[in-house]
Amino acid sequence: MTTTPRTGPVAVGLIGAGMISDTYLENLTSFPDVTVLIVGDLDPVRARSQADAHGVPEAGTADDVLAHPGVELVINLTIPAVHAQVSAAAVAAGKNVWSEKPISIDRASGRSLLADAAAAGLLVGTAPDTVLGPGVQVALRAIARGDIGTPLAAQTTFQYPGPDLFHPNPEFLFAAGAGPLFDVGPYYLTTLAHVFGPFASVAAVGVRGRATRTITTGERAGTEFPVVAPTHVSAIATFAGGGVAQSLLSFDSPLARMGVVEVTGTEGTLMIPDPNFFDGVVRITRPVTMANLTDDPVWTHLPVPEATYGRGAGALDLARCIRGGGTPIASGELGYHVLDTMVAMEESMASGQTAAVDSTVAAIPLLPEGWDPYEATLR
Repeated sequence: MTTTPRTGPVAVGLIGAGMISDTYLENLTSFPDVTVLIVGDLDPVRARSQADAHGVPEAGTADDVLAHPGVELVINLTIPAVHAQVSAAAVAAGKNVWSEKPISIDRASGRSLLADAAAAGLLVGTAPDTVLGPGVQVALRAIARGDIGTPLAAQTTFQYPGPDLFHPNPEFLFAAGAGPLFDVGPYYLTTLAHVFGPFASVAAVGVRGRATRTITTGERAGTEFPVVAPTHVSAIATFAGGGVAQSLLSFDSPLARMGVVEVTGTEGTLMIPDPNFFDGVVRITRPVTMANLTDDPVWTHLPVPEATYGRGAGALDLARCIRGGGTPIASGELGYHVLDTMVAMEESMASGQTAAVDSTVAAIPLLPEGWDPYEATLR
C-alpha cells in the first residue's frame, strides 16, 4: 500500500514542558511552516498548562505525543539522561526528532538512534540551534570570506557560580552526563566545529569544586544534593583540518565570564558572539605593531541584524527538510560528533592522556542568505 506524501506545515508534538519549553513554544507557534498539535510531559497537568498558554490544542503524556497519528516531528525537551531513550521511542513510532542538547550522554545510544532513524528514513536534528542566529552566522560568513585569513586557533570561556543560582530543580545539571561540559559545552564545541570542521583529538582535566550543592530558589530552596559531574573543565582540542582550541567550562567561578569565543587567524582576530544566544556583537581586530603593542585593540564591528527568532529555528530547518529533502544544518550527525568529542574529553580526564575523536562530520553549510522563519514555504 502506498501513502500520499504529506504537504503543508509539518505537524509537531512536544515532549517535556519544563523551563525551556516556553521559548520553544513561543517560536514554534509563530512559524507558519510548522503547527504544534500536542504537548506531553510526565506531569499531564503541567503539559496542559503549557498547551493552554501557547494555544496548543492537545496535551497529555509523552506516550500521547508518540501515539498521535498527526505528529510528524517530535520536539524532545526532556532531561539529558533520557534524551536518547525518548528520541529512540519517537523514531520507533515513525516520527522525525529534534532533540535538545546533548543528543545522548553516551556514544552507543547516540549511534543506535542515528542508525535506526536512517534505516526508517527519518531525520534527527539536535540543539544547539543558536548557531543559526544572525550573530554566529555573521561571524561565520566573515571567516568564510577570509576576513581574518586562515583560522589558526581559538579560545572559549564560560564560567559562573552555577545553575543552582536560578534553577528550582538543578540536580540533573550536576548528574552524570551533565555538568558544564555536557550542559554548556555543546554551544561552544558546535561553534568551533562550524569554524574548524571536525575535531581530531582532545586533552582535558576536570574537578568537582564541591561534593554537594544547595538549591537557592523555588519551593525546594535549602535542599542539598550531591554533585557527580566535574564542575570545572579545561580542555585543548585539535581539528582534522588544522587548528587548535582551548576551552574553559566552569560552574565554580565567583567571577562570571560567559560567551567568549575568540578565533585567531593569519590576518586578524574575530570575536564570535555568545553562542548561547541568537544575536550579539561581531568584532575583528588586525595585527598590531611594536609601536602600538600595549595600546587597547582597535575593533571593527560588523553589522548584525536583530534576531527576530530563537530556539526552535533548528527544528524549523529540519521540518523544511522533511518536506523538501536535504539535511538540517543542526543535524543529528553534528550532534553525535559533539557528543563524541565530549565523551573523549571525559575519557581524557579519567586517563590523563590525550583522547582521539573517532567520529567526523561533513562540512557544515551556512544558513542561506535571506532565510526567513516567518515565510510560509510549505504548501
